[in-house]
Amino acid sequence: MSAPRILVSAGDPSGAMHAARLARCLAERSGAQIFGLGTAAMREAGVEIVADASEIAVVGLSEALTLLPRAWRLLGRLESEAERRRPRVAILVDSPDFNLRLGRRLKRLGIPIVYFISPQIWAWRAGRIRQIRDLVARMLVIFPFEEKLYRDAGVPVEFVGHPLLETVRPAFTREEFCRRQLLLPRQTLLALLPGSRRKEVGHNLPGMMKAARILALDRAAPQQRVLVAAPGLTPADFRAYLPPDLPVRVVEGASWEAIAAADCAIVSSGTATVEAALLGTPMVVVYRVSAASATVLRRMVHTPHYSMVNLLLGRRAVPELVQEDFTPERVAAAAKPLVESPEERDRMRRDLAEVRLLLASPSPAGAIGRAGEVIQEYL
Repeated sequence: MSAPRILVSAGDPSGAMHAARLARCLAERSGAQIFGLGTAAMREAGVEIVADASEIAVVGLSEALTLLPRAWRLLGRLESEAERRRPRVAILVDSPDFNLRLGRRLKRLGIPIVYFISPQIWAWRAGRIRQIRDLVARMLVIFPFEEKLYRDAGVPVEFVGHPLLETVRPAFTREEFCRRQLLLPRQTLLALLPGSRRKEVGHNLPGMMKAARILALDRAAPQQRVLVAAPGLTPADFRAYLPPDLPVRVVEGASWEAIAAADCAIVSSGTATVEAALLGTPMVVVYRVSAASATVLRRMVHTPHYSMVNLLLGRRAVPELVQEDFTPERVAAAAKPLVESPEERDRMRRDLAEVRLLLASPSPAGAIGRAGEVIQEYL
């Protein structure tokens, strides 16, 4: 019997990281041949990449408009490959603007769809849940509050846990990290995480650097600074934003070690906030998009908090400064107690410990293992 085929579509770097682990799990268990839309990490996991996710990676609504023709070409390519190869199941991972359109085409071909990592319908475009109900055979969610939303709407759903809980751990200690980066282990360390895409960096890093300068001028707590480069970004992507008179060490390939070593982090809203929470690192969350995107999003986003940490806990446990509130002065003021006070850091760490408990998988197999078990039912 020939190996079963699976189509997987992951257009976002963080989603693709989880898709790579899921693909490896499925290949080991079933010998499946997996193809689709993805990244280099998925290719390394054995996925045949027939459409490259980098072609549609954007930030904000106005930026997305420029990539519509390219996205339509990729949709056509994936539909053609699905019709030719006839996969037993399609796994759509996050990226709803692209994946829900792909899902409609796959549904017409009679291919069952498992959606892994839900669109954020609890924040905006809640009406999508009707489309999801019509398209998706199973929804696998990674945040516990999402399960009730889908169940109430009649969507077959399961909370599998957050896959980061199984992977986010530093490979070495703070002392070793400081030794490798030529930093002083006894001096306060501030980490800057401006995002995973170049446009995010352009929107977020200038304000972060100005806040870091304000903090540096406060002699009450001398600090060192590291800028954490997300996978796919290099020091060249940050060079234009780094002032020559404010020392900042750019860290590549040791993101979790840098976050875990930091006494305080200024973090671009997104997956990195969950990583920081799981590592117990006190943080200030920031985010900015283009003015055009912000105008549209204000009318569409309906959520009491922007940071996933605060959404999970149902309270403002970490400061969050978005768009006009994201000023260097406000960021510095929010970070100052965390930089200066061990007691403030400990208080926030107690809140972050709750996040870990909320994201734990109810299955002994863990989040990826349980997702793999569900998908195997279709093979």
